[in-house]
Amino acid sequence: MRLTAAIVDLDGTMVDTLGDFEVALNRTLADLDLPRVSRALVERTVGKGSEHLIVSVLQHQLALPEVGACAGRSAQSLYEAAWQRYQHHYLAINGQFADVYPGVTEGLAKMREDGLRLACLTNKPVSFARTLLARKGLHVFFEHVFGGDSFERKKPDPMPVLKTCEALGVNPAQTLMVGDSSNDALAAQAAGCPVILLRYGYNHGQSVDAVAADGHLDDLTQWPSWYRTWLAA
Repeated sequence: MRLTAAIVDLDGTMVDTLGDFEVALNRTLADLDLPRVSRALVERTVGKGSEHLIVSVLQHQLALPEVGACAGRSAQSLYEAAWQRYQHHYLAINGQFADVYPGVTEGLAKMREDGLRLACLTNKPVSFARTLLARKGLHVFFEHVFGGDSFERKKPDPMPVLKTCEALGVNPAQTLMVGDSSNDALAAQAAGCPVILLRYGYNHGQSVDAVAADGHLDDLTQWPSWYRTWLAA
């Protein structure tokens, strides 16, 4: 069965955004008088939406020995203030400390050339996603862009994938999910979509080769050769 569409993740798949996350989070933590977060922690924590990222970082930083006992200070009590400051800082720097991965532009162009309809589906807020895609010149490839706040649930739940297929008017079985993590794989598989994973992404700090998928690629320019093999299988 030939593919008719592809749904592409954003962070860790098309754009390396760890720098943006790190800067925005550290400016937020400074506003809250909390220690800086390490890049390694950010890499392990991204992928499940901004809400999860902020709560996880707050919990980690509040538990550091140098922070000590903070009466009345918990991730829950600080969340609203942290979310407001994070939005402020992220919007100010969105894309400034991020880079498009090698092969992404060429791979997306080849997908379009081969007749695939494309949508971007990410767990980051949709307003952040649209701005980032536009600033990196990737918006031109996509008919639709959906974020973690576009639907009632986020990846790894299959709902966002199914809703994106519905928006494109395509059969999930003929729609390829392109991602970098178990979130993408689990969501795609539950929705009935084939899925390929990029090895350079985040995947919560774990090797993505251990995640079941229809293919594991070094970069998106390998998509045509994978597709030929997949069709022949």
